[in-house]
Amino acid sequence: MAAILPYEYKYLRAKKKFPHVWCPGCGIGIVMGSIIRAIDSLGWTKNEIMLVSGIGCTSRMPVYLDFNTLHTMHGRALAFATGVKLANPGLKVIAVMGDGDALAIGGNHVIHAARRNIDITSIIVNNFNYGMTGGQHSPTTPMNAVTATSPHGMIEPGFDTCALLSAAGASFVARATVYHVIEMDGLIRQALEKKGFSVVEALSPCPTNYGRANRLGDAVKMMEDMRDNSVTVTKAAKMTPEELSGKIVRGVLAEREAPEYTDLYRELCERVQGKAAEVPK
Repeated sequence: MAAILPYEYKYLRAKKKFPHVWCPGCGIGIVMGSIIRAIDSLGWTKNEIMLVSGIGCTSRMPVYLDFNTLHTMHGRALAFATGVKLANPGLKVIAVMGDGDALAIGGNHVIHAARRNIDITSIIVNNFNYGMTGGQHSPTTPMNAVTATSPHGMIEPGFDTCALLSAAGASFVARATVYHVIEMDGLIRQALEKKGFSVVEALSPCPTNYGRANRLGDAVKMMEDMRDNSVTVTKAAKMTPEELSGKIVRGVLAEREAPEYTDLYRELCERVQGKAAEVPK
């Protein structure tokens, strides 16, 4: 994780010992720093925020951040986050998940949270494998990649996280890499500000499992590959499909205005309660 700036300390649990649990070279600490800076730039207080996670490397984040937090079951972060948002719409609800947590066992939840357009910000840290449990393949593992459960190469095509959730109805969808930190800070801030279901997919190296299995070099080399093999949305629009092959496209990939679920739910409750009050006793 990058060095902690003085103003960032107020968002960390005072009694939690560092260094953190993540492996050397992992980018999850960088994502955590981006979340802190985005929240600080918005001036939100800690008590306004509910941070929810499931199980996995990314889901250890609530251990370190001094917000209202829920560390829940594998794949169920958005189910809990939905309950929190319905019970208290005034909270700023953020769900942090890994690619396996969000898109495998949690795939049903993430699709329907996007379809409902409930006001939750989802940060999906994608390192292309199940990093915590030994490097098994996940729904985003690229074709031909070697993992603990695809030792001869992955034969299943991976999800395009952003395309999937844009198609499902999310109001805001963006992709960042942990190399492009300032850009990621801004994208997370935009996602936090957006009313409705917002998503930032943060691509992060996993040098311990995925990188080692695929001989991608050390963490520095994996970060350099993110730098060299990614382009902005603006640049991508000027490139041919052949030029874009194998490239990561960064930036805001979808944004739309749509009714938000908790607003619709409360309107429905008021309408039904009003009709009930009109019924003669």
